[in-house]
Amino acid sequence: MSGAGHGAGFVLVNPLHAAEPAPPVEPSPYLPTSRRFFNPLYIRVEDIPEYGYLTGGPRKRIEELAGRLRGANQNADMLDRDSTYAAKLEALELIYQVGRGAARQQQLDAFCTGQGQGLEDFALWCAMTEEAGAGATRNDNAARPGGGYVLEQRGRLAGRIDFHKWLQWICDQQLETVQSAAKKAGMGIGVMHDLAVGVQSRGADAWVLQDVLASGVSVGAPPDMFNQQGQDWAQPPWHPARLAASGYAAYRDMLRTILRHAGGIRIDHILGLFRLWWIPDGAAPGEGAYVHYDHEALIGILALEAQRADAVVVGEDLGTFEPWVQDYLAERGILGTSILWFEQSEEGPLAPEQYRQACLTSVNTHDLPPTAGYLAGEHVDLRESLGLLNRPAAEERADDAATQEAVLALARERGLLPKSTQLPTADAGSRKASDEVQRTVEALYALIAQTPSALIGVALVDAVGERRTQNQPGTSDEYPNWRIPLAGPDGQVVLIDDLPHNERFLSLVQVLQPDR
Repeated sequence: MSGAGHGAGFVLVNPLHAAEPAPPVEPSPYLPTSRRFFNPLYIRVEDIPEYGYLTGGPRKRIEELAGRLRGANQNADMLDRDSTYAAKLEALELIYQVGRGAARQQQLDAFCTGQGQGLEDFALWCAMTEEAGAGATRNDNAARPGGGYVLEQRGRLAGRIDFHKWLQWICDQQLETVQSAAKKAGMGIGVMHDLAVGVQSRGADAWVLQDVLASGVSVGAPPDMFNQQGQDWAQPPWHPARLAASGYAAYRDMLRTILRHAGGIRIDHILGLFRLWWIPDGAAPGEGAYVHYDHEALIGILALEAQRADAVVVGEDLGTFEPWVQDYLAERGILGTSILWFEQSEEGPLAPEQYRQACLTSVNTHDLPPTAGYLAGEHVDLRESLGLLNRPAAEERADDAATQEAVLALARERGLLPKSTQLPTADAGSRKASDEVQRTVEALYALIAQTPSALIGVALVDAVGERRTQNQPGTSDEYPNWRIPLAGPDGQVVLIDDLPHNERFLSLVQVLQPDR
């Protein structure tokens, strides 16, 4: 919890939702197989108590696996989750076979009882999928969790089902430990989890919860200025009527599980609790239509579960929405989201004093390049190269440059940048250009520090000088989304363990210290 020592009140993590039970896994944390359960990839193997009982061959094997992959931590080119996950699963299998003492077994049993049928069905899906692949639950015999064939599989795969339930218990225990450590370190909120919009169409939730999901359509977004061709997220949406008829049980259970060990939750595209852009199978993103939900029920359940967990709720209320939505969320205690580049009026960028108080404000978002890359216009270059622009790139660059210059001018007026400072144009690899970019990034964070916003977010990529885009909306394999390791401006990997001694991180944190 390196940030706690510098006054940080929370750490917002990417969605930790479950991916496939075995490699290969989907790179995007926003396209999980289940939003209720967690990804064992994040388990710290050495912290499992039973690891301490390993001796001889099993312990040596785990050490070999760790040693083989340790060098990957210094690879700045591309993340290889599949190799890491395969090694970690092998290590977890060895630890699982150790067994547990009576007290630990009671804790596991209590956890499984508390999670109920939802955990049983999720673990069954994992067991069937790891054995037969992604199509395991797509044949007619396995079409529904309650069918006769599936009941036979429950008995035949009982051992593997128990293993996957155990993995979820270990995730739960380690999440509890992390939140406890964050609070003890002085964080007022601690860990803030992120809730993705939906799930894979062939994943666990799509199978287990098929009675309350819509078929033949996917969720996305209509065209806008940043994604001019619209977006198709390839996720089946909640069916409004069926979800309501079920008493919103699946939605409630999902929130309750995520909030078990959280001080906060960020709802990605919270506008989806009001209406979602449905795209028929085979149609283009722009050919969709909005379908409305009972937002009173969905927001009410969200607020109730957050109150039960004593957790803060932040809604990502960016994009296309009806004007009354933000007021409605604020009235119910849901914080909004403000991103510096998007806070505009007819006269230009909003003055910091005009920002909302009930929101999380940041310079950046994971749907944009890091600020260093944004200042260089790399978001325009990337979208041009991928064919995502609907107008000439020169026009896009001109508008983008004008928007950036207006924000930088505001920073100059506030004395946060020298009057002579312009957008960095020198060789990106030079020390002078790197220092100029760092100074500009810090000035932008100093600008949002002048807002009355309840929460200020610092993007880790900005804190270390990364400039490569982490995620380009509207793409899948055209760009290596969520596979870019964290690195500094020199191209060298930056590990979380390095942050307490990282000069850029410490410098940016210092900018926020006086008023925060």
